[in-house]
Amino acid sequence: MDRLYMRHSTDKQTNLRQKHHLEPYVASGSPVYEDPATSSRLHPLKRPGFQRLLDEAAVGDVVRLADAARLFRSVQDVLDVRDVLRRRGLHLRIASGAWSGMDLTSEDPMTKLFVTMLAGVLEFQRDMISENTRDGVAAARNAGKVLGRPSRLSSDQAAAIVAAYQEEGAAVKALAREYDVDPKVIRRVLDSAGARDVPNDPVELLGELGGEEKPEPEASAPADPVVSIDVPGLLAEHLQDAADVVVRDALRGGRSIRRGQGYSLRVAAPLSVHRAALEACAALAADGAAPAGRKAYRVYADRVGAAPGARGMTAGTALSG
Repeated sequence: MDRLYMRHSTDKQTNLRQKHHLEPYVASGSPVYEDPATSSRLHPLKRPGFQRLLDEAAVGDVVRLADAARLFRSVQDVLDVRDVLRRRGLHLRIASGAWSGMDLTSEDPMTKLFVTMLAGVLEFQRDMISENTRDGVAAARNAGKVLGRPSRLSSDQAAAIVAAYQEEGAAVKALAREYDVDPKVIRRVLDSAGARDVPNDPVELLGELGGEEKPEPEASAPADPVVSIDVPGLLAEHLQDAADVVVRDALRGGRSIRRGQGYSLRVAAPLSVHRAALEACAALAADGAAPAGRKAYRVYADRVGAAPGARGMTAGTALSG
């Protein structure tokens, strides 16, 4: 099956040109996955539309693009996407440009060399655009032009926020609600005035940047055995953006296990971490979710349920299907 991916950078642009290049496939009713008003700076594997395509694609499907810039921004983007598609048994074809006519997931040496060379050219073009943009911004500033979006808060409001924070002990989120802005805006105002103590702990800092409250210390829990469980590849990729830092750290220490066209990630972590990871994947098992996601969730849930404490298995044993 052909699956069409389209993206444009701003809400003032459309996909008409892309649909023109892919017109035969659009006319035949091939499913279309779009990421409207999405910057190419967002990694392809983190874009909602492309993630949905990966969730619904089956082995042998062909991902089609109008041009390479719709999906890739850098050499690393090309290599990352190519690796994921290849592991899932998918093909990638581009309708226009130097890459047209070839399957970019092919493993033959000439294709691999050509893909790497053209990815470098694509990144060079992006770098030149960025350099020209910087030169234009510098010229505009020298001419006295004011750049950027207008501030959400006036200078008087900013001063009132700093005073409320320092003198009245007002919370960041309470101030955000009062002034109808995102908490990040309040933090920027406070940081510009040097009014806020930035945490030294990187984990605490990451939690603040994500708009999350620092969790309260939990009461001592019963023995939490460390078990090695194979996490299906689809779930492992979904968990890369998990809100739980502990889950993300556990995945980074995992080891890839090839399974035919797919793969699993063998993760050794406390049972509580595996349960938190399973909870973070609940959306993949919800009504209306892709069959591949539901199946991967069931497999992982069965493995977690078979961990020590449930069947008396010795800690450290690898659980896989």
